Amino acid sequence: MKTEEKERLKINVVAAEGQTQPNKGNMLKEKLVKRLEKFLAENEMLGTAATAEQIAEAEKILNVKFPTAYVDFITRFGGTYAGVAIHAFENASEIGNETVIELTQNMRQAFGNGDKRQKEAQQSIAFSDDGSGNPILLNSKGEVVIFYHDCDEREVLASNLGKFIEDNFEEW
Repeated sequence: MKTEEKERLKINVVAAEGQTQPNKGNMLKEKLVKRLEKFLAENEMLGTAATAEQIAEAEKILNVKFPTAYVDFITRFGGTYAGVAIHAFENASEIGNETVIELTQNMRQAFGNGDKRQKEAQQSIAFSDDGSGNPILLNSKGEVVIFYHDCDEREVLASNLGKFIEDNFEEW
């Protein structure tokens, strides 16, 4: 692993461990993080925090760099519920066992072979779905996008993962 890559992952792992660190781009807002921490702890819905090694291996397998906010989320909470399921590697039992690797590979297979969204699919990761089989992904710009399987359309749901969570997360 390259030094710069180790540093990027280290920054997010340090943040997940609660240590202070510089703002490195598109991190989750601290107010949102506190709300999520409280909710997930009270409802025993934490997944297992992702490690730098898991992230690096997944990025290698999928041939993409995970967006900073996604790395920030999964190194803090693992795969869990945040208004929608956000899959990682070891998810909270409430959202199922599918990993981000499996979801992404399935999405790429479904939207390959001449689909007009094929290029974007190859440069994105699928971290969730809408319950109707439509994958929700993070593209190379960090946008949250949904691919509709029955009409060959796509829609930008949010400009970034933090905004997407803020728009969808409500405490019970």
